[in-house]
Amino acid sequence: MSMTALSAQTASSAAPFELRVHDLGRMAYGPALELQRQAQQEVIAARETDGHMELLLVEHDPPVITVSRRPGARLNLIATEAMLSQAGVEIAETDRGGDITYHGPGQLVAYPIIDLNRFGFRINTYMRFLEQVVIDTLKAFGVEGVRDESATGVWVNSTAPRAIDAHGLQSVGVSESKSVDVSKICALGVRVSRWVSMHGLALNVTTNLDHFNLIVPCGLTGRGVTSLQRELNERCPGMDEVKSVMIARFQSNLLTAGEDAGAR
Repeated sequence: MSMTALSAQTASSAAPFELRVHDLGRMAYGPALELQRQAQQEVIAARETDGHMELLLVEHDPPVITVSRRPGARLNLIATEAMLSQAGVEIAETDRGGDITYHGPGQLVAYPIIDLNRFGFRINTYMRFLEQVVIDTLKAFGVEGVRDESATGVWVNSTAPRAIDAHGLQSVGVSESKSVDVSKICALGVRVSRWVSMHGLALNVTTNLDHFNLIVPCGLTGRGVTSLQRELNERCPGMDEVKSVMIARFQSNLLTAGEDAGAR
């Protein structure tokens, strides 16, 4: 595990703002979830001490499909047990918001453990903040990320083939499509306890998009998924470069949010 501490003065507090960034490398979903819960308790306790916050970065390995507790979420699991076994993909229940999604190698998962009160965030504004971090990260690599008013996450206008039907899913009524107007590149889902966040976002960098055929991603039927690799081909940046840019965007956008909160 590597850790970097980043600090900046905010107008809302006399103390410096500190974001502790932990690069967990590749890690299974369960152990990373336990680290999140531990970090959340530490950030809650830190309100009375140094006020630090955490950002955990990880690629989940082995690949995993996470299913929320939302009623009907598991119905969006298309794959049979045999298909999951063949693909080497696990199933895990999660306490985040949202529906069903996939995590695996080549996907940058960011878990911000943030004191939302410090920045004046409500749930909706925090979700928009996370989307903006991703949009700003994508922009650094020449990819335009957009929001969809009907669906949380970050999307791109893409003419690349959809990541759908690679496993002959006509049998369950899903037809193949070679193009899509908007494809999801980043999924979001959070949970808040005592107004400190956990869970976060999953940005597809060099993700195996075929694995999304095992589910109806986020419960959105007929919507495509994409990745930086699919959009940029040989110009796709490496994971370390994407991490560096995303860390910088988290830091700068949190600083701006803190200044805005202090000005209100």
